[in-house]
Amino acid sequence: MDFGPDDVIDHDGPVTPYRQLAGILKARIARGDWAPNRAIPSEARLVQEYGLARTTVRRAIALLVEERVLFVVPQRGTFVAER
Repeated sequence: MDFGPDDVIDHDGPVTPYRQLAGILKARIARGDWAPNRAIPSEARLVQEYGLARTTVRRAIALLVEERVLFVVPQRGTFVAER
């Protein structure tokens, strides 16, 4: 399922919220909201922006790290990977 950069989380939809968030973040990266090697918003900010639990945000980020869309630098944040 494809997600747009301006989509909102549908808590009652067939796709889990963490997968929805991962799709939205990927779309925002593709749109150019965050350049390669630049940090995305913090987990706390994503929690607030999307109204999700911190564990849900972490799961979405972990999925994108696994897909090599993002990478994490300890004590610095989560960054967009080179394409």
